[in-house]
Amino acid sequence: MEKEEAIRQLNDQVQDCRRCQLRAGCSRVVFGEGSLNGGLMVIGEGPGQDEDRLGRPFVGRAGQLLDKILESGGFSRRDQVYVGNIVKCRPPGNRVPLPEERTACMPYLKEQIAIVDPKIIILLGATALQGLIDPKAKIGASRGKWLQWEGRWVMPTYHPAALLRNPGLKPVVWEDLKQVVGKYRELVKPSHPCEYC
Repeated sequence: MEKEEAIRQLNDQVQDCRRCQLRAGCSRVVFGEGSLNGGLMVIGEGPGQDEDRLGRPFVGRAGQLLDKILESGGFSRRDQVYVGNIVKCRPPGNRVPLPEERTACMPYLKEQIAIVDPKIIILLGATALQGLIDPKAKIGASRGKWLQWEGRWVMPTYHPAALLRNPGLKPVVWEDLKQVVGKYRELVKPSHPCEYC
């Protein structure tokens, strides 16, 4: 089956999901979007208010900052990056998803990852790190260090929302992104352009 058809079928399945309480309280399921063949996947926490309204991941202020960060590394959703979240429905008041909510949604995320088949995954923030790698992991201690997950390279870094609250974290995230660019050149495209790297 082609990737496009597989991801469409999974999306249709997720739209009807009622595995946890989040679906009852959100407006739209926010599945994911981006390049299915670019080799890079970015995973965040969950949809916020803007994402819930529009049905697309990372479209609010944090999403706009994410796009700028990615662009500075020569990446875009259209060409290299698929973007998704640990949970696909907005938690009430943008609270952190509960462990049982993350667990309910995880099979969908794992199937997304299997379809997209990225060489590199960027995890944005503690919820993404704890959801995919280790429930006890701390983002401050883990960021900037390469991890392995099911044969894939994983780079944890701060969520763009944290950068909006604390702009002093931006240089740290830039260092993490430069590592991603280097690994991307190694594993995916040696000629990947990065104007600022």
